Amino acid sequence: MKRVLSGIQPSGDLHLGNYFGMMSRMIKYQEENELFCFIVNYHALTTIQDKEKLATNTLNAAIDFMALGLDPDKSTFWVQGDVPQVCESTWLLSNIVNVGLLDRATSYKNKLARGMKANVGLYSYPILMASDILLFGGEIVPVGKDQKQHLEMTRDMAIRFNQKFGEVFIVPEADIENTTQLVPGIDGQKMSKSYGNTIPIFGSEKTIRKRFMSIVTDSTDIDLPKDTDSALFHLYSLFLDEKGQKELAERFATIGMRYGDVKQELFDCFWMQFLPFREKRDYLCNHKDHVLQKLKEGADKASAVADTYLTNAREAVGLHYGDANV
Repeated sequence: MKRVLSGIQPSGDLHLGNYFGMMSRMIKYQEENELFCFIVNYHALTTIQDKEKLATNTLNAAIDFMALGLDPDKSTFWVQGDVPQVCESTWLLSNIVNVGLLDRATSYKNKLARGMKANVGLYSYPILMASDILLFGGEIVPVGKDQKQHLEMTRDMAIRFNQKFGEVFIVPEADIENTTQLVPGIDGQKMSKSYGNTIPIFGSEKTIRKRFMSIVTDSTDIDLPKDTDSALFHLYSLFLDEKGQKELAERFATIGMRYGDVKQELFDCFWMQFLPFREKRDYLCNHKDHVLQKLKEGADKASAVADTYLTNAREAVGLHYGDANV
């Protein structure tokens, strides 16, 4: 049994990119592995500096994850800020990280290119992410294609720390299976809140239907075959098995197919598949105390693991001075 670990930012409404990119895999992992999963509200501080918004988003993310099938009784599920030991381990790791490593982070460069203001938190994001993983003994880390470099940085930090201070941290492996194709947004780019191209998992039927009907398509005439290298085809394929994907490709190759009809079909498929999750979410929203209790239990379990690794790391670097020779 492997320890699988990953987290998700409470930066807004969860969307299909979150679900197919990481969440659905995490939920599957809990059946046969030791799952550690958390809401990364410390990371969210790099972009959210509104306390009410952050608090609301954090609780909503936890409720959404549980509604989608994350079982806190089968896993360790907590909110990052409830286990502050991660901040101390971040500082310990910071002292063995070269600035050049952080300078090469493409995610940081891309965010600045999109107009985000540079701050130390955003710049040192990979160190906090590494601490998130190493402090809890993560062995397998499901990540999207865009996070592959950050996971490689985590491995580098673990190796450097271990080489300098002894074997303290487990060197994790990335799980990027089935992530060669990023989940597209309605405009064909990677689905991301920062691009404004997402399809939310939860929300009003009218709002979500409108997002599906807004998926960008080309102007190919109805009497010509349609291109399968499109956001519409790739999004629909996420809901289909191999046979269904083949049938969809055949439909795209057949003249007379209307994009509008396919969009409506896709919305109907989405709505029916996620209907049970919507009902579960309504229940959890009406039983917030249950959610908070499960998050507290998860934080207690995570904290116990963190204390073990942090104690070993503190001793390794010399912060435990009681037995020093004088």
